[in-house]
Amino acid sequence: MAVRHQLIRTSPEAVWEVLADGSRYSDWVVGTSDSRPAEGHWPDVGASIEYTVSIGPWTLTGRTIVRRTAPPYEIELEADSGSLGTARIAIEVRPWGDDALVVLDEHPLRGVGGALHNTALDAVIQLRHRSMLSRLAKVVESTQRRANASY
Repeated sequence: MAVRHQLIRTSPEAVWEVLADGSRYSDWVVGTSDSRPAEGHWPDVGASIEYTVSIGPWTLTGRTIVRRTAPPYEIELEADSGSLGTARIAIEVRPWGDDALVVLDEHPLRGVGGALHNTALDAVIQLRHRSMLSRLAKVVESTQRRANASY
């Protein structure tokens, strides 16, 4: 399993604000060039967003579905990438003093990703998570700075 964490210098509620906005996933999810609401009201259980991944001339469209949520501390998602399979993505936001400790846990469930899951794939996921959590921190902290400046 690929588990990684990041301390974000803001409240868990501020992190949740970004996680609860399905249209902002492309701002911090590595590889995603666009995200948009698909079904339901994100982040309610069963709601989904569609995303686009662009790699050179190729594009892939997928769907991410909320499987479990406990605002403002936990959300579990299933990312469906079509023929590549699905993955479980659990994001936990823990209070850590005045800050938030974000724990990201992802592993393949079905399809090619699930069949080929091994330690080498986990290492690649770890690299992606390092970048993704860093991007999430930047998005949350800049959103928080803008909100504080408007008061």
